[in-house]
Amino acid sequence: MLLMKLEPSQVKEKFGPLFSQRLLTMVDDSRGVAEIIETCAVRGTIEWDAVNRCRAGGIIEWCEVEGTTMTMRARLGVQKANFGPADSEMGGQALEGVTLDGDTVRTQWAGTGGAGLGVAACLTQAPGVLYSIYPSEADLKVGGSHTNRVEIVTPLYEKVTIGVDDTDNKDGGATWVTALKASKIAATLPGVQALNLRLIQLCPKSPNKTTNCVSSAITFAVRPDAYDTLINSVVDTVKAENKSEEPGIAVYRGIGIPAGLKEFGWATKRQLVSMADVNTKAQEFGVEFIDLMGPKAGRIGALAAVALSEERAEVAALHEDKALPLIRR
Repeated sequence: MLLMKLEPSQVKEKFGPLFSQRLLTMVDDSRGVAEIIETCAVRGTIEWDAVNRCRAGGIIEWCEVEGTTMTMRARLGVQKANFGPADSEMGGQALEGVTLDGDTVRTQWAGTGGAGLGVAACLTQAPGVLYSIYPSEADLKVGGSHTNRVEIVTPLYEKVTIGVDDTDNKDGGATWVTALKASKIAATLPGVQALNLRLIQLCPKSPNKTTNCVSSAITFAVRPDAYDTLINSVVDTVKAENKSEEPGIAVYRGIGIPAGLKEFGWATKRQLVSMADVNTKAQEFGVEFIDLMGPKAGRIGALAAVALSEERAEVAALHEDKALPLIRR
């Protein structure tokens, strides 16, 4: 069997420029999971890929589509999928493996017809790809009725979630602005990619709120050797922008928010919670607080932001919010 190794520029030269705009792989080795982010030029291709990969099974746990970006959660390892021409049992495209190799990640893909072209000629030239390995020359024949397999090698990233709260006061400021500034500044650092910001609406009865009682979660993909630089950058920005006597920063390293921590997050939307409970939950689930002025009330919202960072529009809503039935989810 002849292995063919091509860099993205060589793939582009062979097939012409196509449509993949990003491929990013994060791994949490301690939990045995990976998160893969893929962006395409249009939403339709991503939706079709998501459905087919989930139907095919393999190592996929779930997929989510937001705009033209798909997030996949997968187990580490290799497992053959129910793969072939798309039907009710099989998917026309599949992710069959995610393995660590030093400071890189190897993902194994399969596709048939247009879906084979998608993985063998399109995804392989996405920004973020180091190089791709084709099992044989036959896998370089794409489209039509051809079936393709390819292994794509990308840099290893880990996932870091940071919650921020209570950085404003009655005279000015907004925590979401501080958090977004911190995210944008950190994203300019080598080895750091900003992924998202979510606003978490907390229980509005809090006596410590400024006005709306909202905290922010910012998430990053980080090369392992850039972690300390990321944290220092975010802390420096929050410190520079802070106008409050009660700021809080919470940091969580890893993929997947534990169920018990999510439950705490939802509780902060329904009711007031104690600092003692906050400190206990943080210690239980491995969340680290970074206190700018000692342990202050901002810890509460910061931990809640981490807890609900992977949820959807409900986190921006009040508990039992009448707006939710009108929001398509």
